[in-house]
Amino acid sequence: MSELSRRALLQSTACGFGGLALHGLLAQQSLAKSESRAEAPHHTPRAQRVIFLYMSGGPSQIDLFDPKPLIDQKHGTRISPPIDGREVTVGVDRYLALGSKWQATPRGASGVTISDLLPHLARVADELCLLKAMETDNEAHAPASLQLHTGTSIDVRPSMGAWLSYGLGTANHNLPGFITIHPESDVRTYGAGFLPAPHQGTPLTVPSRPEDLPIRNLRDPQTPPRVQEQRLGFLRQLNERSKRLAGNDPQLEGMIQSFELAFRMQKETPGLVDLSRETEATQVRYGIGPGLPSDRNGRACLLARRLSEAGVRFVQVTMGGWDHHGDIRGALPKTCAGVDQPIAGLLEDLRVRGLLDETLVVWSGEFGRTPWSQDLSGTSPIETHGREHQPESYCAWLAGAGVKAGLMHGRTDDWGYRPVEGAVHLYDLQATILHLLGLDHERLTWRHSGRDYRLTDVHGRVVSEILA
Repeated sequence: MSELSRRALLQSTACGFGGLALHGLLAQQSLAKSESRAEAPHHTPRAQRVIFLYMSGGPSQIDLFDPKPLIDQKHGTRISPPIDGREVTVGVDRYLALGSKWQATPRGASGVTISDLLPHLARVADELCLLKAMETDNEAHAPASLQLHTGTSIDVRPSMGAWLSYGLGTANHNLPGFITIHPESDVRTYGAGFLPAPHQGTPLTVPSRPEDLPIRNLRDPQTPPRVQEQRLGFLRQLNERSKRLAGNDPQLEGMIQSFELAFRMQKETPGLVDLSRETEATQVRYGIGPGLPSDRNGRACLLARRLSEAGVRFVQVTMGGWDHHGDIRGALPKTCAGVDQPIAGLLEDLRVRGLLDETLVVWSGEFGRTPWSQDLSGTSPIETHGREHQPESYCAWLAGAGVKAGLMHGRTDDWGYRPVEGAVHLYDLQATILHLLGLDHERLTWRHSGRDYRLTDVHGRVVSEILA
């Protein structure tokens, strides 16, 4: 970038645009291949958009969706899990079966099993396509989360939302194609990696008051919009002059686009994130209200619906609190109370508004939890134990566009440890999500460092058994 461009950038920062422009998630680079997307979809899409509900920490599938009578019968007794030598076996002699305290019973006309801890979700059971034999590759939070979001556990790669943005572009010129609500601290989980910068996610926090900003530097209270527009025009003239002097400069062109997107967002986003415009009935549906355990996630889910409806291609909502190594019997009900009504409300709202048939909703953690207990102190009674991480099998579900509603797919062994039927690897789930959006996971590639990369690396198959 030329010196003139750098000076212009400093001027723009003083004008209030630089914070947005440098906040990578709004950056716009115009590389020849990237004006904002790849070629047209590879086939007719079933879904137009995705809302990804990420349960950070690893929800316990046995307590929520996949009851195991054998574990309940052996509760508190030593068990020998069907490990095959590949797992870490330290402490195996102390494994105690940890039965579930709650009933997971068939719900709705379809009979999808859902725990008593999720009464609101049970109400919409017939919308769910429950995957009961998911599997992934890593048992540590950070790499497992990174693999879920980017397809790799150790590298910097484009996130799933970035791939979708690149493949399909944005449906709203005034908004990014990928927004992540309450994201984790690891920016790689919503980054663009080696894809052009426009495709990385915009992080957003749900404002609890109208004066709170959901995105940093979204407003410049000291400068009227007309003056900002004049400054942007002047900055554009300076940069155009610099381009003529320096020749083609993709970084400079991308910076110009980022300033313009930032200004357009200043006009559109405040009204979009103002949840007070929603009816009281809608807010009650999502569990929004002062002092309610579901208020924060309810606001996030309602905002996800508003953003999706406005044309954001990929909206991600992160809901934490699932890492129950200790006292799962005391902690799990609190976590469920924070997410149950917001998620059920989202599905109901999408259905009422006619959006669910073209919106794919995905619910998943980075892995599941073991059927045996974990005693953090080594001496505490089993009623205060938790569960360890389990990548060997866990549950996820999809709802909406293109998937069979009211379906349970896959089965694990009697221990709730390994898939024995209908296994779906994380890469298969990613391939299926892309397929439903009209993208072939083997053809959606980007050449980097001498080879073609894709979200699913060299793995993945579309799970045709769950497609409607």
